[in-house]
Formats: sequence, C-alpha cells, structure tokens
Amino acid sequence: MPTSGIVAVRIGPNDVLRFALELFALFSLGFWGYLAWPFPWPGVLFMVGAPLFAAVVWALFRSPKAVFPLDVVGRSLVEIFVMGAAVAVWFMIGYPVVGVVFGVLAATSGVIAGRTEIAAELTAQEAEPR
Repeated sequence: MPTSGIVAVRIGPNDVLRFALELFALFSLGFWGYLAWPFPWPGVLFMVGAPLFAAVVWALFRSPKAVFPLDVVGRSLVEIFVMGAAVAVWFMIGYPVVGVVFGVLAATSGVIAGRTEIAAELTAQEAEPR
C-alpha cells in the first residue's frame, strides 16, 4: 500500500533525552525567575519571561522546523546559549551539583546530536545530483 508522501520519523533515545533536557532548561529558567527575584514583581515577569524568551529563540533558530534555519555552527551556538543559561541558573541559585550534572548531560547529548546532524547533512549533499 503506498504511503503517499508520508515520511517515517525515527525517534531515538538521544532525541527523547534532548527533549527532556530542553524541558528541564525551560523549567530551570522559570525556577530561577521565581527564586532570584522579589515576588510578585519582577519575579513573575522573569518566571514567565525567561523561559518564554528561550523557547522563542529555540523555535526561531534551533528547532527542526526553524523559521530562520541556521547552519550547524549557528544551531550549536543557540543550543549552547540556552543550555548554558540553564546551567548558570543552577549555579546562581546555589545548586552547583545540579548544574554540573545537567551541563554534562546537555553537552554529551548535544555532541551526539550534532555529529548525527552533520552526518545527515553530508549524506544529503552527496545524494544531490550535480
């Protein structure tokens, strides 16, 4: 039976880990806004605004369906910015162990995903007719 243009997407363990890390980064930024700023104002603004800003930057430049697609270096820089901000948050609020564990997981997952993306781009370039 023909699939009529439907492309199967393979989701691996690193994709699941990366999604969890992205959600944890957004949670971290919101938690920082809650703890680091006086409540209610500007605490609520930072509690909502910091994760919202990171999500918008990620959606515009880093997501698979990014509005402004970047090369691998640009995508890496956006990812380092968002994940690095989440690591810095944990150090700022006094939980360096969480920051180190999160940073190591995010860096490892990012390197694996980056190498996979580069390999996929090279394969796609080689498959293009000249």
